[in-house]
Amino acid sequence: MKRTAPLSVAVAVSLAAGVLSAAGSASARDLAANPHADRGLYGTKTPYAPQERPNTYQKPPKGFSPVFTENVARHGSRAMSNSGDGDAVLAVLGVARERGALTDLGTELGPKVQSLLDAAAALGYGNLSARGAQEHRETALRLEQRLPSLFETIEAEHEPVVVKTSGVARAVASANAFTGGLTAGEPELAGLIKAPVTDKNLLYFHKQPQNADYQAYVASDPDLAAVLAEIDADPRTAEAADHVVARLFHDDFTATLTAPARVSFARSLYQLYSAAPDLSVEAPDADLSRFLTARDAQWFAYLDDAEEFYQKGPAFSGRTITYRMAGVLLDDLLAQAEAKASGSSRNGAVLRFTHAEEIEPLAALMGLPGSTEPAEPGRPYSYRNNPWRGADVAPMAANIQWDLYANAPSDGGPATYLVRMLYNEEETAFKASCKPVATGSSFYDLNELKRCLGHG
Repeated sequence: MKRTAPLSVAVAVSLAAGVLSAAGSASARDLAANPHADRGLYGTKTPYAPQERPNTYQKPPKGFSPVFTENVARHGSRAMSNSGDGDAVLAVLGVARERGALTDLGTELGPKVQSLLDAAAALGYGNLSARGAQEHRETALRLEQRLPSLFETIEAEHEPVVVKTSGVARAVASANAFTGGLTAGEPELAGLIKAPVTDKNLLYFHKQPQNADYQAYVASDPDLAAVLAEIDADPRTAEAADHVVARLFHDDFTATLTAPARVSFARSLYQLYSAAPDLSVEAPDADLSRFLTARDAQWFAYLDDAEEFYQKGPAFSGRTITYRMAGVLLDDLLAQAEAKASGSSRNGAVLRFTHAEEIEPLAALMGLPGSTEPAEPGRPYSYRNNPWRGADVAPMAANIQWDLYANAPSDGGPATYLVRMLYNEEETAFKASCKPVATGSSFYDLNELKRCLGHG
């Protein structure tokens, strides 16, 4: 199910025929300097920032050292998928300009939208941006810095580094940026990193035939349609839209816009607003933060988060349609760790690059922070009753990492294997049914994870 369709160019043309108090948000440059600034205003388009300082990680239990690492990562910041929202916004601005109906603020918007569209077109709609590539390069460098002895072993033992992607261009480019970061830090890895292989069943599962039931849910489930319609119909949607257009257009022009047209225009503008920080390198002059107040942006971010929550996240209590398909990815995480522990794999690392449509269901399936609470009947998802936030669950370049540690028993017995999980580079506990090796520890016995995650 898609959000309310953007105001079309055709509607804007029909307008020409007559048919028809809050602080400003952080700018793209501000967000680049401080990635935590107004983080909640951009939803799942939020640029990436690691969520823990390196000097706060727990040390592994005595005698344990890292022997393997694996991840699942969303592609990095990117251009918007198409020009639809920008074209719609420009069309309405054009009609208003012809009528002399733009406010001083409104006259500034068109050139910035055009700059954003030009940058996206030059890059290629949907493609990884320079910021997205940098997100993955820096994440890779931090990975090496966290696990220096592992990468020394990978080099010394010539262990392969396996790379898997969805096959979509931005995921492949993210993989290449990440491995480029690895080799920048450790040039000797270059010959050990395997060429990316495409695995759509693993990393683009939401689009595969075996998940036709999920696709039908998104397209036509009546409960989903009803709850999103109820959320969109909240009076605050129209109020926010009215506030957006009132700042850009004179009253006489605003009066020619129907209420649905105002909402469509405002939501299209919000899509551009939230996409702009991801293109901060390609379009540094396309900062749209002045055109939506923080209050209005937060409301439209909530509407987008509601769609993400019900379409890809915990969704409805008692239903698993949105996330059970991520079992294939959880299976692979466990299988790769087990293969290394059993000696059936020599891989030093397995790196996977995918999309929000896979990260969000995996987070819900694993019960990661923010993804543990579905919505109860008659109580739609809201920021007041649920902790799920797109900016935290699946920002650009979101990642889940498992590090495998082993000891070397002095008596020559079998080694013990422990796993530590990082979620967006923050040490994160597995779900409550999984017991760590000690109270408060971030380390879990691999056999315990196989048991508690339903695979042992």
